[in-house]
Amino acid sequence: MKNLKKLALGFVMALGLIAGANAAAGGGISWDKAPHKTNDLAALQNGAKLFVNYCLNCHSAAFMRYNRLKDIGLTDQQIKDNLMFATERVGDTMKAAIDPVQAKEWFGKNPPDLTLMARSRSGPGGTGADYLYTYMRTYYRDSTKPTGWNNLAYPNVGMPHPLWELQGEREPIFEEKDEHGHKVQIFKGWNQVKPGTMTPLQYDQAIGDLVGYMQWMAEPAQNTRVRIGVWVLIFLSFFTFIAWRLNAAYWKDVK
Repeated sequence: MKNLKKLALGFVMALGLIAGANAAAGGGISWDKAPHKTNDLAALQNGAKLFVNYCLNCHSAAFMRYNRLKDIGLTDQQIKDNLMFATERVGDTMKAAIDPVQAKEWFGKNPPDLTLMARSRSGPGGTGADYLYTYMRTYYRDSTKPTGWNNLAYPNVGMPHPLWELQGEREPIFEEKDEHGHKVQIFKGWNQVKPGTMTPLQYDQAIGDLVGYMQWMAEPAQNTRVRIGVWVLIFLSFFTFIAWRLNAAYWKDVK
């Protein structure tokens, strides 16, 4: 009886997770495909610079140490001179500069840690990198919100646009359509209200670098893991061939 109850509870929880994932995928817009930059050291270095300048003010990356940035081609001195603003020791973790009490007062809750965000946000809509790439490129001005900002990928977002000076101010263009007797708004594009310091192409490239860094930060050893995995598969394929020929040799005289 207890096992039956556990099985039923597990089934209900699974249904809840699936419903939650479908609801998350149904909200906002379809995710764009993020560029893969985890092997591009220049892009990762630029992404790290954007991260510490624009994200680390409010968000922490408490599972990442500054000295791990040496894996993307930076020296300890470069890290200290250009990327460390909240601490003096290169071995410290990336903690937010904001006071948690103030963050809760301003935003309603403490901003989440971003160390694993590129992995934790994966879902039916795409990878976590796809979500972040879309999210950081779909902010728009909304005077009805307390922060003055809204987001197509995360409607009613509580965080203001941290990179708005780079992107400028935009407003979404919608087309109203009738589907099954209901009026729905279909996103058609953007209208640039105020230009930013970057062109749209430059901004998309910068966000690609930022997302690439966050994807690398979520698993710094991922590229090594993939390379080792390829060699393991090659070895297993070769060993399978050898085992097959040995088996044939052992049993060739058995009728």
